[in-house]
This record gives sequence, C-alpha cells and structure tokens, in this order.
Amino acid sequence: MTRADPATGAEDRMMTIRRTIKAPVAVVWGAWWNAESLPHWWGPDGFSCKTKRINLTEGGDWVFDMIAPDGTVFPNHHRYTAIRPHERIEYTLHWGEDGPKHADSIVTFTELHGATEVTLNMIFVTAEELAQAKGFGAEALGLQTIGKLARFVGAD
Repeated sequence: MTRADPATGAEDRMMTIRRTIKAPVAVVWGAWWNAESLPHWWGPDGFSCKTKRINLTEGGDWVFDMIAPDGTVFPNHHRYTAIRPHERIEYTLHWGEDGPKHADSIVTFTELHGATEVTLNMIFVTAEELAQAKGFGAEALGLQTIGKLARFVGAD
C-alpha cells in the first residue's frame, strides 16, 4: 500500500522554508538525523533545547523543551512517521508530550552540485493556525533554525 503525501490538498495550510547549505547531503543529514547533534542546533537563534527523550527512528519521537532567550519554555513533541535516509523525514508536531497536534512536517534533502537544498514544509491543522504562525514570524524563525544547522556543519 502506498502512503498518501501529507502535503496533497494542503496548500492553504502549508508554510515552506527553504535554504541551500554548502555541504553534501550526507553531512547535512548526519547533523539532522543524529540524537547527539540535533538538540545542539535545533531552534531559532538564541534558543536552546532540553531533551527529555529522543528516538530518531520511524515510529520514534523526540520530546523536548525549546527554551527562548528570555527563559520561556515551549514544550515540543515530534513523532516520526516516515524516513527515507538522506532524502526525507516526515514528522508530526505536538504542543508538548502527547499534546494536541499543530502541524505535520516534511523535510527534504536535495543534492545540488555538492550542496544540499533543505526544504521544510509545515502543514498546519487549520488555515487559521498557519496565519497565526506567519503572524508571529515563524518563517523567519524557521530560516534561523536552518541557518543554525548550516553553521553547525560549518557551511555558513
């Protein structure tokens, strides 16, 4: 049985964040799909992560708090639903451990002449949630996160 693409029919609820990182796919993937490195670079500039549990496998999850520069704690829970090594990661975002779902994410890694194009599509539960996310600057914050990944792999 073929899985349906979560992005199909979701254009009115989808935010796309894209950046090219001057590093090979294997390096970028290795920084993303690694339980030791992921928490070190995840989140916008000035944010840090405190992991409670991490299992980077299809069917696994990452439960963590993202901590803002002012100390505000944002509980997060990513549930990994589909993995294609060096190509694609799909996961569901929840507000805190087992909290309500607020988006599905699809990350793709595309080789571009020795560099990697990282595309993050976030499909929000409703169009209103997408509008709220855009309203607080989620696109710029997402680009900061991918920028931290680029710096982490030494490709900024």
